[in-house]
Amino acid sequence: MYNTFIRNRAMTVRHEIKSQLAKLLATEDLVVEHKRVETAQFNVHTRVLTLPMWEKASNSVYDMLVGHEVGHALYTPDIDWLKEHKIPPQFVNIVEDARIEKLMKRRYAGLSKTFYRGYEELADQDFFSIADEDVSEMNLADRANLYFKIGNYTNIPIQDGEEKEIINLIAGTETFADVLEVSKILYQYCKKEQEQNQEAPEEMSANQETTQDGDEGEQEQLGETESYGGTAKDVMEQTDSMSVGPSNEEPEVKTVDSLEDALKDLVNQQGEENVYLELPKLDLN
Repeated sequence: MYNTFIRNRAMTVRHEIKSQLAKLLATEDLVVEHKRVETAQFNVHTRVLTLPMWEKASNSVYDMLVGHEVGHALYTPDIDWLKEHKIPPQFVNIVEDARIEKLMKRRYAGLSKTFYRGYEELADQDFFSIADEDVSEMNLADRANLYFKIGNYTNIPIQDGEEKEIINLIAGTETFADVLEVSKILYQYCKKEQEQNQEAPEEMSANQETTQDGDEGEQEQLGETESYGGTAKDVMEQTDSMSVGPSNEEPEVKTVDSLEDALKDLVNQQGEENVYLELPKLDLN
């Protein structure tokens, strides 16, 4: 019983320290609450920052996560952008994360080391679930997410040309309006890439079927087609000339979900939750 009390007391002190850190970074008296939730939440109306009880996180990761959430509190505006911009939220989150972390490191030089160490730890522990994946086969949204978060420790392939231009656009965002504009470009690129990749195997299959009658000339044409589609760039150039119909499937951003799921494992769901109360105004007379 005594050991449980000491551990709970230590966690309470740690939560209070992280709460004060969040308030100092935000330069305002935010209401910071540590609760038994899976993900961090910030209510832009009430200015309440709710943090999970990341009891299994190291200090570096904890401070990085706090710095990230404060970045949203400081720089992400309180607007309902979904009404005017039909962009999947994951794409906006990727670009906005890159922007707010850049602005936080610009505002607090010491946070650069915090983000560096925190993401290094997440990369070492494969929080993005890429150990068994071929990163070069991921769509640009996934690779952009990895590039801006763990690009210092993992080689993230970015092709010259349009892909590199989009990465530079993400890095150059300064306002949330910039974020929405670049997010749309990123989404449209990934959507087009997905449609082209879906169309290419169908075209290849159709060419193979034409060889069933044994015509030698058609067999030679098939051979040319097979040798052409050697690289992703070649396939994209080949499908540019085709009429690609709209696809109902949206591009997936797997690394965003992987990170969210991994961060949930840092939360102590059985921990003792703090109770937050507001003292009433008393008439001392």
